Amino acid sequence: MPKRHYIRLYKVFQHSKLLKLQIQVLFVSTFVDWVLMPYIAKLEGTYLPVMMISFFMLIGASDGFVQPLFKKVKIYNIYLFVVLLDFIQIASYSVSNINIIYFTYLILFIFTFQSITFEISRVHTIDFMKDEIDLKEYLMLRSLIVSSAIIGGASSAMILDYFDIALQTTLIGLGAMGIYAIIIELRLYFAFKKVVQEGETVIEKEHSRLENRFHP
Repeated sequence: MPKRHYIRLYKVFQHSKLLKLQIQVLFVSTFVDWVLMPYIAKLEGTYLPVMMISFFMLIGASDGFVQPLFKKVKIYNIYLFVVLLDFIQIASYSVSNINIIYFTYLILFIFTFQSITFEISRVHTIDFMKDEIDLKEYLMLRSLIVSSAIIGGASSAMILDYFDIALQTTLIGLGAMGIYAIIIELRLYFAFKKVVQEGETVIEKEHSRLENRFHP
């Protein structure tokens, strides 16, 4: 039965702390972005010229060129940058009260760098997941979570718009979710940092042992 595949993914998900944290970050961040996305799309059409919209699209499409530049970056540093982006995003919500055009530019800037950062983190995370979950299952689970977050976020935006909820009220709710996401991201940062540093210590000890063996 097809449902056994979902059961298998759920079981693997429950037995991996790193996977749990990463999936939570992915879901909350994507959900927040896709609640905000329809509002930003509306503001784009109202306030921004095509040239600037295209400019952000071109930057977002450059992740394939950027990836090789970060081949040696440590995964926990990527998540530290994600935390920084989320802080900027939450802070940018206050700009909507001052200047809606600046607010739109800021959110597009953040969305663009978030998309690149999550693509970089996806590639680097595979190294840590390969011993806990099959690569195909990991990518399937990731796609499932992203789809769920997009559907949930877009549906929520439709409901908020139907009931004519003010943008400021929506931003307060998204800010609260963003703070929750930052807390998870910090836990993920420290978890990855611990794993990486422990791995580096093991490699250094093994290297020293081999050197002592062949160069007494």
